[in-house]
Amino acid sequence: MTRFTIASFNVKNLIEAEQEYYRFEEYTPEEYAWKRVWLADQLLTMNADIVCFQEIFTESALRDVIIETDEMGLTANEANIPDRSKRYARKAIFRKLAYEPYTEAGLAFAPNLFDGEPGQRRPGVAILSRFGFVGAPEIIQELPKPLAIPFTDLDGDEGGHYRIKRLSRPVLKVRVPVGDTVVTVFNCHLKSKLGEFPRPEGAPFPPAADLVNYDPAARAMGSLRAGLRRMAEAWVLRQAVLEELEAGNPVMVLGDFNDNEHAVSSEIITGEAPFRNYAWMRRHDAENRRDRYSDEENEVIQEKIDRVRLHSAEKLFVRKSLRDMVYTSAFGGVFESIDQILVSRHFHPDYALRIGEMEYFSVLNDHLTDGSHPEAPYNKLASDHGQIMAHMLIGEAED
Repeated sequence: MTRFTIASFNVKNLIEAEQEYYRFEEYTPEEYAWKRVWLADQLLTMNADIVCFQEIFTESALRDVIIETDEMGLTANEANIPDRSKRYARKAIFRKLAYEPYTEAGLAFAPNLFDGEPGQRRPGVAILSRFGFVGAPEIIQELPKPLAIPFTDLDGDEGGHYRIKRLSRPVLKVRVPVGDTVVTVFNCHLKSKLGEFPRPEGAPFPPAADLVNYDPAARAMGSLRAGLRRMAEAWVLRQAVLEELEAGNPVMVLGDFNDNEHAVSSEIITGEAPFRNYAWMRRHDAENRRDRYSDEENEVIQEKIDRVRLHSAEKLFVRKSLRDMVYTSAFGGVFESIDQILVSRHFHPDYALRIGEMEYFSVLNDHLTDGSHPEAPYNKLASDHGQIMAHMLIGEAED
């Protein structure tokens, strides 16, 4: 039996001091020092074996945070973990409280292909693993073949297509050895909800960006474009996930989905939920009203769908504990959960051939505020995302 923890952490614009990442946005040395310590404190609190990071501009800045975390963790161990001379030193509680430094951990970083000059930077993603990696990490952003999504009009006429050549941010894929098992982990940061607004040639900015001359129709069209891109990126990720599932590999997908578990892009990644009983459903090739799928076909269909589905760790936790106060984002005073951990059925409690399961689900969200709440003013240096962590078990549980 091997226990491990895996977490998702959107750090919000991690870059060294005095580097303009977006236009007019940079950290002073004092702000960077504060942010580095805050991130390290969060990482220390999680003490996760595998961490998927989003919004990493430079690998060096992330390494600064990891070094800071190790220094804080070793200091905490010295203060809190009894030495062997104490008769109670061998108690299991202290093993759980101890911090394990990331000195020997593997770190994979995927920079953004669109990363530009100062003021026009684009963040990437990274994965930190105490178990290291099997093989070389893989980065998915430049598509080997453009993705063209054809549409058909309601009258059957050709309705054009939507086409993408690259993802807005990279997807990082690694294989992590956990006990006797290798788990495929994907880290993603799908297209944000910020609208995509075209800028006419020669214009200094997109007309729809001018909020004084607010154009609601143009703004809504920008949201539509952003949604299409996010869903297309979700499909690209789904294809990569399916390759691993078809090969029989356990899969975990983490990251900032920029929508909740019931949104379309999340449903694309997880796969469709099976109908309760397909023997109730009329066949696709029905010739009369009695033509329905058989009980045997229902079992075949259920298995075909279920074997390639992913499951929300958050929802498994809610089902297990009856808790529903999970949120990882605050915007406009509205709290929602847009960061997710998805697992293949290898970890689902209802799957007879499971290799493990989730024991607990942690959420660090007490720092979340966007300025809408006067009792908790906005802090631009802390992350605007909550951190989530799944406590996993692989192998047979001990009696």
